[in-house]
Amino acid sequence: MSSSSIIKNALISVSEKTNILAIAKILIKNKINLFSTGGTAQTLKKNNIPVIEIADYTKFPEIMNGRVKTLHPKIMGGILRRGDEDEDIMKLYNIHPIDIVIVNFYPFKNIQNTPKNNIDDIINNIDIGGPTLVRAAAKNYKHVIVIVDLRDVFSIINSINKNSMNIETRFNLASKAFQYTLSYEKIISKYFVEKNSFKKTHINNLFPKKINFSFIKKQDLRYGENHHQKASFYIEKNLSQTGTVSNAHQIQGKTLSYNNIADADVALECVKEFSKPACVIVKHGNPCGVAISSNLLESYLLAYHADPVSAFGGIIAFNGILDEKIAEKIVTNHFVEVIIVPEINTFAIKILQKKENIRVLITGKLNKKQSGLDFKRTTNGLLVQEYDSCKIDYKSWNFVTKRSPTEQELQDSIFCWKVSKFVKSNAIVYGRNTVTIGIGAGQMSRIDSTKLANLKVKNQSHNIIGATMASDAFFPFRDGVDSAASVGISCIIQPGGSIRDKEIIQAANEHNITMIFTNKRHFKH
Repeated sequence: MSSSSIIKNALISVSEKTNILAIAKILIKNKINLFSTGGTAQTLKKNNIPVIEIADYTKFPEIMNGRVKTLHPKIMGGILRRGDEDEDIMKLYNIHPIDIVIVNFYPFKNIQNTPKNNIDDIINNIDIGGPTLVRAAAKNYKHVIVIVDLRDVFSIINSINKNSMNIETRFNLASKAFQYTLSYEKIISKYFVEKNSFKKTHINNLFPKKINFSFIKKQDLRYGENHHQKASFYIEKNLSQTGTVSNAHQIQGKTLSYNNIADADVALECVKEFSKPACVIVKHGNPCGVAISSNLLESYLLAYHADPVSAFGGIIAFNGILDEKIAEKIVTNHFVEVIIVPEINTFAIKILQKKENIRVLITGKLNKKQSGLDFKRTTNGLLVQEYDSCKIDYKSWNFVTKRSPTEQELQDSIFCWKVSKFVKSNAIVYGRNTVTIGIGAGQMSRIDSTKLANLKVKNQSHNIIGATMASDAFFPFRDGVDSAASVGISCIIQPGGSIRDKEIIQAANEHNITMIFTNKRHFKH
């Protein structure tokens, strides 16, 4: 073992000091010298832990009220030395090798959110030395162990004891360190963009000139859209919001695939639209059965029987607690790939374990997404838009036909309009008594989507008389209205805005159909 591989010295400079005393004692026990800065050094000294202050080691005081303390050649040289290659220069200038760097930064995120702080207080809490130390240590990971999360010390202490830290662990710690510095810089950058007095008109601009992402890998997936494609799932760093696929916890079943997650996201976001007990079943990116009722069991049965053929191998989402009665029905009725719920009881878990391949995801409390950005990747590009979160206000809708909707037709219109937002364009949704009975999705012409919805109704022998139809965009011709009327649709909800609106309204009046214009569309590509 070369002299450069022996762990002798650690530099500690932390703002968040949780566990720092325990960590310092562990290092001292392993005969590792501690170097530290003002605040951290004082904490260690008060607890009778021997520590060498940086100012004593460099023979240069902390200056400018602590702004300059660690940025010194003896510190940077100790971190950046190249093993035995720099031994002569280190002896010449009496530089000690620093083998471990344990650093976390001033809490800029917390400081900027404190109302009493002015901009000068906030800027003073931008850490300069900390990120420099971390980046230097991470760059030199082959010779320096860098730790930005104090909990990591406890998992690697055996390696430190034996001076046997492997290169893979060192690399992973360095990777974590660079992610930490990136996240820190993003928080500061965002603050400056929002506070830029020269760009006040753009503070509320959703679309900055440059977008940086910070996602961390949650898991490797079974495969991508197809078996020959590898895939992984990445989620936003520091994710705190509950009720999403990203923070869901899998309690049983096979490893998730790319399509499982994509479909589960559609199912979950759709079921969030409803406050009453609801069930959504999704297959290949589209809802195939949606129902709301007085209880979740009935909602499931209604959603399943809306289109049991398509529901085979689908994804089921609920907006309430999954109990043993629902679990028993699913196990008896239904081959299902994924169940995603906010909560599940212990009896239901035991029942679902009979089908050990069913993936069960628990999300915690559901929170409907109200705003934010939506992204779609193109080759060498990125499309960015606002999330489609417009609230339904039926009082702003236009009732354009001679006959006004009944109370049930209005309720079904609201229901079908909500569902249409999650169906691929061209989208046609038939619903009756807040249950979907036919969905036509993803066709190149609206009339074909209507015919597909008609076929679904016919195949399942649903009662469509008095049902409602939702169209995600306007009707370019009256043929869609005529086709819907031929099977018994009595109410149509659509955005309006076609050059043939008068003709479309006339067709609805001829069939005694009530028609509603929402003045907003729900294309989903």
